[in-house]
Amino acid sequence: MNSLQIAWKNIRQHTSTSLLGILLTAFGTGILCVILITSHQIEDQLDSNSRGIDLVVGAKGSPIQLILSSIYHMDNPTGNISLTEAQKLAANPMVRLAVPLSLGDNYRGHRIVGTDSSFLELYELEIGEGRMWSGDFEAAIGADVARKTGLKVGDTMVGSHGLSTEGQSHDDHAYTITGIFKPTRQIADRLILTNLSSVWLMHGSDADSGHDHRNHDHSGEEDEHEHDHAEDHGHGPRLVKSILGDIGSGEPEITSMLIQYRNPAAIGMFPRLVNQHTAMQAASPAIESARLFSLLGIGIDSLQVLAYVIMLMAAFSVFISLYNTLKSRKYDLAVMRTLGASQGRLFSIVIAEGILLTFVGAMVGILIGHAAVYLISSRTGAAATAMDAVVLLPQEGWLLLAGVALGFIAAVIPAMKAYRTPISQTLSGN
Repeated sequence: MNSLQIAWKNIRQHTSTSLLGILLTAFGTGILCVILITSHQIEDQLDSNSRGIDLVVGAKGSPIQLILSSIYHMDNPTGNISLTEAQKLAANPMVRLAVPLSLGDNYRGHRIVGTDSSFLELYELEIGEGRMWSGDFEAAIGADVARKTGLKVGDTMVGSHGLSTEGQSHDDHAYTITGIFKPTRQIADRLILTNLSSVWLMHGSDADSGHDHRNHDHSGEEDEHEHDHAEDHGHGPRLVKSILGDIGSGEPEITSMLIQYRNPAAIGMFPRLVNQHTAMQAASPAIESARLFSLLGIGIDSLQVLAYVIMLMAAFSVFISLYNTLKSRKYDLAVMRTLGASQGRLFSIVIAEGILLTFVGAMVGILIGHAAVYLISSRTGAAATAMDAVVLLPQEGWLLLAGVALGFIAAVIPAMKAYRTPISQTLSGN
């Protein structure tokens, strides 16, 4: 029988004390595992969802709120901005791409976003089933929306006012699902996209016009020749088609606009132009995302400290467990010596016990961590930070090694005591 087998039998004989060490190690490792997975995936998603977006233009207010609502779809918008003013900015020679967003409704927690074809270009979206929308109250949905809600091409859905599921339903205006996008592992997977005029009509912007929009395409798709011609003359892309005549007498508004620069020179000039010469504000995703993650880091650091304290308690528990059990096992160790077991063998048995306790605890902790991430993800599946609990990170291997090292350190002193067990005195009872 090797040292590991003997160590495992000893652990099973002292279940209560061994279980305490395993549980403490598991809780500490579990917390660290949750922190590791969530921080890694949040940072990765913050980066991937803002990639290609140089600036967000919206109503004045909190820049972080503007970024959260327009890119990550995790907060309420700061307000609305004039479509006419937004079009002027979109025509600036420094702008390569301008993506309009009109927010206000949701379906089962998934945001309904009014936009145009430039959104598809920005996020590199492709239709996997069905087709793009071609008229009002038609929508294409992300892959996660289809999976979580069960919506299929041809189905209808009714949105709810506001950005929470408790909002008032728009029963008079049902959307028809015309397409489902291919998965991108970005925020677009969790959005419902429609044209701008659908959102305006939904909220009464056309109450007085009496114009039938259902037979018109307001998706924002433009003639490729015209688009190239506009860019060749430095006027930037058109934001949307000329639809001012279709929406009645009210001034059309959008929630925000995602900007992609034509060249790096715009980084210093364009935000100042927006903030100083318009009634709108410009927020940089790179700056605000870094600020957001630094704020999240305060809570993450606190949880890490708690996890380290629990891990130290686990090491102390393993040490106490092994040290105390040696008192009742002195005679057994002495007998083993008389049967030919060397001092090194006794040392290795005790070390193996410590390592087994913390290794099992670390394994259980990693399982607990992934289960916790799954529960978190299932409750926030419509948010930008929906996480994948199945993904294994290389850093989790270091958690296992840390557990093994912890068990080794905790077992060193008891192992030295076993190594020095006096045979004659122990057998004689002195």
